[in-house]
Amino acid sequence: MTPEQAETAKMIIDAVNLEDVTLNDIEPNEPIFNDGLGLDSIDALEISLEIQKRYGIKIKSGDKNISQVFASIASLSEFIEANK
Repeated sequence: MTPEQAETAKMIIDAVNLEDVTLNDIEPNEPIFNDGLGLDSIDALEISLEIQKRYGIKIKSGDKNISQVFASIASLSEFIEANK
């Protein structure tokens, strides 16, 4: 896991209060939702709000690439880095 991916993973752990999950439990290319970390659409909203608060990046639910952005920690981290 790159430092950027670790930062993104830690942000998600904090934003949605994943109490029993550590950075070592997360694979950067595993899905964030459903089978991966098991997060849902409410968690996606919390993560989006945290990204906006920390980095000033707005992610709108109607964005055509939203499913690709939220596909994994790796893709979300890449999106954040590209839009900082």
